Amino acid sequence: MNAIDNRKMQKDDICLGDLMGALKAARNSSLIFYYDGRPVKPGYHVTEVKAGRFSALDCGGNPEVWTEIFIQLWDIEEGDRSHMPAGKFDGIIRKVTEHVELEDSAKLTFEVSDGVQPLRLYCAASPTLGAGSIHVELSPRPASCKPRDRWLAEQQAQSCCGPSTGKSACCA
Repeated sequence: MNAIDNRKMQKDDICLGDLMGALKAARNSSLIFYYDGRPVKPGYHVTEVKAGRFSALDCGGNPEVWTEIFIQLWDIEEGDRSHMPAGKFDGIIRKVTEHVELEDSAKLTFEVSDGVQPLRLYCAASPTLGAGSIHVELSPRPASCKPRDRWLAEQQAQSCCGPSTGKSACCA
Protein backbone atom coordinates (compact mmCIF):
# COMPACT_ATOMS: atom_id res chain seq x y z
CA MET A 1 0.00 0.00 0.00
CA ASN A 2 1.39 3.44 -0.91
CA ALA A 3 1.81 6.01 1.84
CA ILE A 4 -0.22 9.19 1.56
CA ASP A 5 1.60 12.53 1.52
CA ASN A 6 0.00 14.28 4.47
CA ARG A 7 1.04 17.77 3.30
CA LYS A 8 -1.67 17.65 0.64
CA MET A 9 -4.35 17.40 3.35
CA GLN A 10 -3.30 20.64 5.04
CA LYS A 11 -3.99 23.08 2.22
CA ASP A 12 -4.72 26.03 4.54
CA ASP A 13 -1.40 25.75 6.36
CA ILE A 14 1.63 27.58 5.09
CA CYS A 15 4.90 25.75 4.83
CA LEU A 16 8.29 27.00 6.00
CA GLY A 17 9.26 28.19 2.50
CA ASP A 18 6.10 30.32 2.24
CA LEU A 19 6.80 31.99 5.57
CA MET A 20 10.46 32.64 4.88
CA GLY A 21 9.74 33.98 1.40
CA ALA A 22 7.29 36.51 2.82
CA LEU A 23 9.76 37.64 5.48
CA LYS A 24 12.54 38.37 2.98
CA ALA A 25 10.41 41.12 1.43
CA ALA A 26 10.33 43.06 4.71
CA ARG A 27 13.40 42.15 6.77
CA ASN A 28 13.30 45.31 8.90
CA SER A 29 9.60 45.01 9.72
CA SER A 30 8.49 43.73 13.12
CA LEU A 31 7.26 40.14 13.03
CA ILE A 32 4.13 39.80 15.14
CA PHE A 33 2.37 36.49 15.68
CA TYR A 34 -1.29 36.54 16.76
CA TYR A 35 -2.99 33.73 18.65
CA ASP A 36 -6.10 33.42 20.77
CA GLY A 37 -7.21 36.88 19.58
CA ARG A 38 -4.12 38.78 20.67
CA PRO A 39 -0.54 39.49 19.56
CA VAL A 40 2.49 37.85 21.16
CA LYS A 41 4.22 40.08 23.67
CA PRO A 42 7.09 42.23 22.36
CA GLY A 43 9.69 40.18 24.28
CA TYR A 44 8.77 36.84 22.70
CA HIS A 45 11.55 34.35 21.98
CA VAL A 46 12.01 31.57 19.47
CA THR A 47 13.14 28.96 21.98
CA GLU A 48 13.37 25.90 19.75
CA VAL A 49 13.15 24.87 16.10
CA LYS A 50 12.90 21.17 15.37
CA ALA A 51 12.18 19.02 12.35
CA GLY A 52 10.75 15.55 12.21
CA ARG A 53 9.94 12.93 9.63
CA PHE A 54 6.83 11.05 10.62
CA SER A 55 5.36 7.74 9.55
CA ALA A 56 1.95 6.79 10.88
CA LEU A 57 -1.16 4.76 10.25
CA ASP A 58 -4.43 6.72 10.16
CA CYS A 59 -7.74 5.48 11.58
CA GLY A 60 -8.65 4.00 8.19
CA GLY A 61 -5.53 1.85 8.12
CA ASN A 62 -3.79 4.09 5.56
CA PRO A 63 -0.05 4.71 5.96
CA GLU A 64 0.82 8.40 6.25
CA VAL A 65 4.21 10.10 5.85
CA TRP A 66 5.17 13.73 6.27
CA THR A 67 7.87 16.12 7.37
CA GLU A 68 6.98 18.73 9.94
CA ILE A 69 8.84 21.68 11.42
CA PHE A 70 7.97 22.90 14.90
CA ILE A 71 8.81 26.46 15.93
CA GLN A 72 8.42 27.09 19.64
CA LEU A 73 7.48 30.61 20.74
CA TRP A 74 7.87 31.69 24.36
CA ASP A 75 5.36 34.51 24.77
CA ILE A 76 6.88 36.69 27.48
CA GLU A 77 7.32 40.35 28.32
CA GLU A 78 10.99 41.20 28.66
CA GLY A 79 12.15 44.69 29.50
CA ASP A 80 11.60 47.33 26.86
CA ARG A 81 12.10 45.00 23.90
CA SER A 82 10.06 45.43 20.74
CA HIS A 83 8.74 42.69 18.49
CA MET A 84 11.46 40.75 16.70
CA PRO A 85 12.39 42.03 13.22
CA ALA A 86 11.63 39.62 10.38
CA GLY A 87 15.35 39.59 9.51
CA LYS A 88 16.25 38.33 12.99
CA PHE A 89 13.69 35.51 12.71
CA ASP A 90 15.14 34.66 9.29
CA GLY A 91 18.63 34.59 10.85
CA ILE A 92 17.47 32.19 13.57
CA ILE A 93 16.01 29.82 11.00
CA ARG A 94 19.17 30.04 8.86
CA LYS A 95 21.30 29.26 11.94
CA VAL A 96 19.16 26.19 12.63
CA THR A 97 19.71 24.97 9.06
CA GLU A 98 23.44 24.72 9.81
CA HIS A 99 22.62 21.85 12.19
CA VAL A 100 19.15 20.56 11.26
CA GLU A 101 17.74 19.82 7.81
CA LEU A 102 14.65 21.99 7.30
CA GLU A 103 12.59 21.31 4.18
CA ASP A 104 10.94 24.38 2.68
CA SER A 105 7.83 22.32 1.83
CA ALA A 106 7.46 20.87 5.34
CA LYS A 107 4.27 21.29 7.33
CA LEU A 108 4.79 24.13 9.81
CA THR A 109 3.50 23.96 13.39
CA PHE A 110 3.96 26.58 16.08
CA GLU A 111 4.17 25.58 19.73
CA VAL A 112 3.24 28.55 21.93
CA SER A 113 3.38 29.02 25.68
CA ASP A 114 3.75 31.89 28.10
CA GLY A 115 5.91 29.74 30.38
CA VAL A 116 2.97 29.11 32.71
CA GLN A 117 0.35 27.51 30.49
CA PRO A 118 1.21 24.28 28.66
CA LEU A 119 2.38 24.40 25.05
CA ARG A 120 -0.43 24.62 22.51
CA LEU A 121 -0.17 23.75 18.83
CA TYR A 122 -1.03 26.23 16.09
CA CYS A 123 -0.91 26.39 12.31
CA ALA A 124 -0.04 29.63 10.53
CA ALA A 125 -1.90 31.61 7.90
CA SER A 126 -0.10 33.49 5.15
CA PRO A 127 1.73 36.56 6.50
CA THR A 128 0.30 40.00 5.81
CA LEU A 129 2.23 43.27 5.73
CA GLY A 130 0.72 46.35 7.29
CA ALA A 131 1.79 49.43 9.24
CA GLY A 132 5.49 48.53 9.19
CA SER A 133 5.02 45.04 10.55
CA ILE A 134 4.40 41.52 9.32
CA HIS A 135 1.40 39.83 10.90
CA VAL A 136 1.05 36.05 11.10
CA GLU A 137 -2.23 34.71 12.41
CA LEU A 138 -1.91 31.43 14.28
CA SER A 139 -4.96 29.22 14.71
CA PRO A 140 -5.31 26.14 16.89
CA ARG A 141 -4.31 22.98 15.08
CA PRO A 142 -7.37 20.73 15.26
CA ALA A 143 -7.41 16.97 15.19
CA SER A 144 -8.85 15.46 12.05
CA CYS A 145 -9.83 12.14 10.53
CA LYS A 146 -7.78 11.89 7.35
CA PRO A 147 -9.98 9.26 5.62
CA ARG A 148 -13.00 11.50 6.25
CA ASP A 149 -11.08 14.58 5.05
CA ARG A 150 -10.13 12.77 1.83
CA TRP A 151 -13.72 11.61 1.30
CA LEU A 152 -15.06 15.16 1.81
CA ALA A 153 -12.47 16.54 -0.64
CA GLU A 154 -13.50 13.93 -3.22
CA GLN A 155 -17.19 14.78 -2.73
CA GLN A 156 -16.47 18.48 -3.17
CA ALA A 157 -14.42 17.81 -6.31
CA GLN A 158 -17.19 15.63 -7.77
CA SER A 159 -19.91 18.19 -7.08
CA CYS A 160 -17.74 21.01 -8.37
CA CYS A 161 -16.09 19.45 -11.38
CA GLY A 162 -18.17 16.35 -12.04
CA PRO A 163 -19.96 15.42 -15.24
CA SER A 164 -21.77 18.29 -16.89
CA THR A 165 -25.49 18.51 -16.14
CA GLY A 166 -26.18 21.47 -18.36
CA LYS A 167 -24.37 23.74 -15.88
CA SER A 168 -20.75 24.74 -15.96
CA ALA A 169 -18.60 21.62 -15.73
CA CYS A 170 -16.24 23.21 -13.23
CA CYS A 171 -16.50 25.97 -10.70
CA ALA A 172 -13.57 28.36 -10.52
